[in-house]
Amino acid sequence: MTAIDLPVRPRILVIALRRLGDVLLTTPLIRGLKRGYPDATIDVLVFSGTEGILEGNPDIGRVITMPVGSGGFRMLALLGRLWRRYDLAVSTQTGDRPFFFTLISGTRRAGMVEASGVLSAVKRKSLHRAITVSRGSHRVDDVLQLADTLGVPRIPEVVVPKGNVRPGHRPALPYAVIHAVPMFHYKRWTDKGWRALAATLVQHGMTIVATGGPSVADRNYLDLVWRGMDVRRLDGALAWPELAALIRAASVYIGPDTSVTHLAAGTGCPTVALYGPTDPRLWGPWPAGGLREPWAAAGTIQQRGNVWLVQNPLPCMPCQLEGCERRLDSYSACLDELGAPHVLAAVNQALATAPKS
Repeated sequence: MTAIDLPVRPRILVIALRRLGDVLLTTPLIRGLKRGYPDATIDVLVFSGTEGILEGNPDIGRVITMPVGSGGFRMLALLGRLWRRYDLAVSTQTGDRPFFFTLISGTRRAGMVEASGVLSAVKRKSLHRAITVSRGSHRVDDVLQLADTLGVPRIPEVVVPKGNVRPGHRPALPYAVIHAVPMFHYKRWTDKGWRALAATLVQHGMTIVATGGPSVADRNYLDLVWRGMDVRRLDGALAWPELAALIRAASVYIGPDTSVTHLAAGTGCPTVALYGPTDPRLWGPWPAGGLREPWAAAGTIQQRGNVWLVQNPLPCMPCQLEGCERRLDSYSACLDELGAPHVLAAVNQALATAPKS
């Protein structure tokens, strides 16, 4: 499809009001827009707290943040700042709020819509370019389809934050990065599993660098996981660009289904991802250079590019539910029963591809 006719040096707004990993997986579309409109200024609207994942992205002019749950005066002020400010506004979601911001901010509008429903029909008529989102497609495939519809290059490349590791945070080579704490409990592996994995890697002469978020809950959890272990703790100490640089230089990264694992995959580091209820066909890590073969729904160890995806393929998975108890603080049997030797086998495969230090 031909590109939308925009003015010289157009202003483009990309709307990505989702969680950190989702925002990161929007960057292939942003890169395609920048290649298609090299003189454009591209801004991105995100929720507060997710803007760091875009730091240092050369394709982006400015990141505009919306406080989570914002309303009243602050919402009116944001609407006033965005009103018809952009030559093109692009929503990367099907929701009502992203559509509304697309409608008010762009003189030309594009976005995603659901396959059916009265409101979907209204949205489609209000957009100059639209795609129907498939329930079975990967998030990056969705944004690449949107790039096709906009007539800009299809670039299957996740763009990670750019930065450097400060000398005080730079471990001696070789080292492994372990990110043991996801945002939600139902995505956790076992404390015993993490400790057994780390102990084995230490025995093989590798430094273990533990990362995590800055919250008290994250730190308390990691205190339990790493108590008495020979692990270098950097949880809460790194901004996104420094975290990306740290992971890029590691021999291997191991983590659960979380934004940091998506970041690791994008850096090109050999990445081992532990997946439970989440369907990797939709949300599996996107390897550096693109996903040439889709992830299978379930398997033991799958490899795509620089990513090894590890599952304990029980008959019920991937269920796409919030654990066995259907809530964020639930356990997940598929992860609780995932053995450390199985994970270590994937780590050994990943290490076999890492450059020798």
